[in-house]
Amino acid sequence: MDTTLKEPISLHSITNNPKSKNGSLDHPRNDPKWSSKLLRDYVVAMMNKDSRKAHHLLWMLNELASPYGDRDQKLASYFLQALFCKAMGSGPRTYKTLTSISERNISFDSVRRLMLKFQEVSPWTTFGHVVSNGAMLETFEGSPKLHIIDMSNTLCTQWPTLLEALATRNDETPRLKLTVVVTTTVVESFMIKEIAPRMEKFARLMGVPFEFTIVKYGKLGELTKEGLGVREDEALAVNCIGVLTRVNVEERSDAIRMICSLRPKIVTIVEEEADFSSSRVDFGKCFEECLRFYAIYLDMLEESFGVTSNEKLTLERECSRSIVRVLGCDDDDEVGGDSERRERGSQWSERLRESGLLVPVGYSDDVVDDVKALLKRYKDGWSFVVQGEKDDDHRGLYLKWKEENVVWASVWKPSKCKNVI
Repeated sequence: MDTTLKEPISLHSITNNPKSKNGSLDHPRNDPKWSSKLLRDYVVAMMNKDSRKAHHLLWMLNELASPYGDRDQKLASYFLQALFCKAMGSGPRTYKTLTSISERNISFDSVRRLMLKFQEVSPWTTFGHVVSNGAMLETFEGSPKLHIIDMSNTLCTQWPTLLEALATRNDETPRLKLTVVVTTTVVESFMIKEIAPRMEKFARLMGVPFEFTIVKYGKLGELTKEGLGVREDEALAVNCIGVLTRVNVEERSDAIRMICSLRPKIVTIVEEEADFSSSRVDFGKCFEECLRFYAIYLDMLEESFGVTSNEKLTLERECSRSIVRVLGCDDDDEVGGDSERRERGSQWSERLRESGLLVPVGYSDDVVDDVKALLKRYKDGWSFVVQGEKDDDHRGLYLKWKEENVVWASVWKPSKCKNVI
């Protein structure tokens, strides 16, 4: 849909907009969720090409928004930036600039501190680790040689607890080969210099025979069994935490076929619960979904971290870049890198089931109990729900924040009645 305005917008016009008819601005700060209301009103005006109202609402948002304020001020600030980019067609340039600034300050220590602190205060990522590890350990029971292909972006923070569990198995400790798949030179460097030595040292401490391999790729669908070092005598698992979203929508079927071609015993999939894929051709729908998801996410950050947390500020800046990419960049190819086109659990289930290559298997009662124990470690507000029945094609678990689904997790095994092409 064409979302351009009849009159061009400039930062000058936003900051110098005249006051309302009564000579003063009716500030909505006392209204609950004022930022969401103003943002929705602006998008309606933009889509209706009502430039006068759109200019006025942009001026109000600019007056009230702040990246250093409360949750509503931050939400208004991040979406104001993205919507301005949309109106001006400057999304790709802005996104690349923001990404470049972020990458200049990146280091292994800063990224590691951020991930560990996030896992300490929120189960947003540890939920996926717990359910995926539990499912893999049950599948691997009795196997002497294990191979995990890790396609996640968690810098191996998932694996120490799994190594501990393998070390305490009743039978002989199995041999574990971990193949980590990366997309960028920066992450590859982190893996080689920092993570590989730490993982190998921890495995020796646990007494688990261990092999660590790093594989860099361009497109996920182009990976092969030979390139990943898959051997027939290994029990293979493919761990996909947040990885399928990073694949362009048009290439996701190829990625699923590649995963199935490896003949794994189990595939673990964890994704954030939002639909930025089917809504990409409908800006209004995409905006509503984006606003819903990031309002929940920012609320969670606000209540999980301290007021002056540097880690929270970093995560909020990442959030602002993602919003610019989703709303301000029409073509993913213009900005490159990983996709931001998330899909909901029901969409992923449908896509995976229709491939005919994978079938859902669900989680055991023991894994569900592990999730219950995990959530007791965090503040009130977290819960989970089991998705589907045992004979249902849409089985899995949802992590919930204040009764809103935020992360979806599922377990799949190759179908015995279909051949991988």
